[in-house]
Amino acid sequence: MSKAHRGSGIRSEVNHGRGQCPVCKRTEVKVMYEVTIEGQKAKVCKPCNAHLKAVAAN
Repeated sequence: MSKAHRGSGIRSEVNHGRGQCPVCKRTEVKVMYEVTIEGQKAKVCKPCNAHLKAVAAN
């Protein structure tokens, strides 16, 4: 099966969805998970998204 369409949703974003995560401050990672931090919406990386969801569940 072809995999030509993987990542097609982020190709139109700036830098193909890459940037700096506002939580862990890592650079050049995919920031595609939109969360609300201190009343503001921000896009975070995958590990930070999982961490924030785990903290919210407890």
